[in-house]
Amino acid sequence: MRIVRFTDEFKIEAVKQISERHYPVSEVSSRLGVSTHSLYAWVKRYSLPEPIRTQNDQQEARIKQLQADLRRVTEERDILKKAAAYFAKESQ
Repeated sequence: MRIVRFTDEFKIEAVKQISERHYPVSEVSSRLGVSTHSLYAWVKRYSLPEPIRTQNDQQEARIKQLQADLRRVTEERDILKKAAAYFAKESQ
């Protein structure tokens, strides 16, 4: 499966076809070769004003970074637990 990245301009134009020109999502989907799921997500995202969209993007990026940090710290904790258990057995 090939992942295709669309530009913001492309997404905005697709949303305009739905919201301003009132084309059905299914028609725009088949014409542009984009899933209806993607189009609905774009409509939700690009119907917001630019400042709010930017703020949401920043919050999303921060959440992803925090999740990655949490994964790393959890792995480090698990390794330290195993090492502590190993050394506790060794010292007995």
